Amino acid sequence: MATADVTVMGAGVIGLSIAWACVQRGAKVQVIDPNGVAAGASGGIVGALAPHVPENWNAKKDFQLGSLLMSQAFWADVTEASGRATGYARTGRLQPLADEAAIALAQARAFGAAGLWLGQADWRIVPATHADWEPPSPSGLLVQDTLTALIHPRQATLALAAAITAGGGDILRGGDAQGKVVWATGAAGLEQMTETHTRLVGAGVKGQAALLRLDARGLPQLFVDTLHIVPHMDGTVAIGSTTERDFDDGTATDDQLDALVAKARAALPALQNAPVIARWAGVRPRSRSRAPMLGRHPFIPGAFVANGGFKIGFGMAPKMAQVMADLLIDDRDTIPADFDPAASL
Repeated sequence: MATADVTVMGAGVIGLSIAWACVQRGAKVQVIDPNGVAAGASGGIVGALAPHVPENWNAKKDFQLGSLLMSQAFWADVTEASGRATGYARTGRLQPLADEAAIALAQARAFGAAGLWLGQADWRIVPATHADWEPPSPSGLLVQDTLTALIHPRQATLALAAAITAGGGDILRGGDAQGKVVWATGAAGLEQMTETHTRLVGAGVKGQAALLRLDARGLPQLFVDTLHIVPHMDGTVAIGSTTERDFDDGTATDDQLDALVAKARAALPALQNAPVIARWAGVRPRSRSRAPMLGRHPFIPGAFVANGGFKIGFGMAPKMAQVMADLLIDDRDTIPADFDPAASL
């Protein structure tokens, strides 16, 4: 390969999405990660692409909305270029409403969605039907949104890597950085920036999840008492995830995951006899500001950073890739001011 125009350090979903956007614009790109593709949080199994609630609107929520709306085309392009499935499907989501207060809040959010979601998706209240694939609702009512989508994280990340190589890019375990350099190194990158700075820039938050064998493909996601139940398009169901700020081993599963599976089975009887076929744990990058960090690197002159996706990295990836390619290829800054890395310092 000729000298690269762009080097992306990190082969997770954010780094690979940026690399893919640059390849699509004709740039020569290399991605370097000593651990390989999807070795960190992007190798997970949950993949709930859920929107922020349509209230108290801000730049982060607006950015995520734009990204979710462009996700179908983005992942379809990846599949076409790579020949690999990503597991993407926009199947919506159901959430139970516990009482009158919850119903009133949901009604207000439905009104907000009507104005904020640009007519591209709905947030509405529907009656429970007592179907097998439905969370129990004390009020007899559910929230149904049509914006929520799902993706299989590891499949999607591997498909991105294949699309990049099909487009002439390189995915490497090592080598010298060339051209413009983007640091998309997840939790480890946040820790390195914190070591350079005088206070916390960001940190890793551990999550555990399980994969069950149950074919519920095409059915909506369920969100019950902070628990995501995601019916993947390959005939599995993902359950996740824990949020652990204190941990010794970021890749180990334990009784917290057992409790999560038991909670899911209690909430949805259809899962009672579904066997657990995989257990997963990983560390997700959360910036101190809780917003993604996109733009010029605060500590490496001339370099760029893309980090802090945390739980919404896959949902934000398509638009994060777009605005970073604007900056890297076209020298055009379209990044929201709230995402400026300086905001996390």
